Amino acid sequence: MSVKALYQYSAEPRDLQANFNGMQLVYLYWPNHLLFCSPFAFLASPEMSMGEFCEQVVRPAITAHPQAAGLDFGQAQWLLNNQPFSPAPALSLAQNGVAHKALLTLRAPGLDGIAGGAI
Repeated sequence: MSVKALYQYSAEPRDLQANFNGMQLVYLYWPNHLLFCSPFAFLASPEMSMGEFCEQVVRPAITAHPQAAGLDFGQAQWLLNNQPFSPAPALSLAQNGVAHKALLTLRAPGLDGIAGGAI
């Protein structure tokens, strides 16, 4: 069903990167690990390296999952905004093309969630 506005509507979104004091939002989805009900939303510096992001931001956030200890980010398969992605751990998020409100999807061979994704 289409909608027609009765007047000119304009609004500035509040989640613009300029409103995050030099930081950016990065979403991370770990499929089949249903202990986490939705993608994570992290606040990170665009200048943080991908390796630092994985070890200092992501790893502590997923530590509660029993399979987290077996996760090797170097062997992970990644998607960036649903496109295949091979991040360079030494490069920054910005240099890797991880922009504000990007969605990273993380898959780790052999780690398919407890009971095949039930948890």
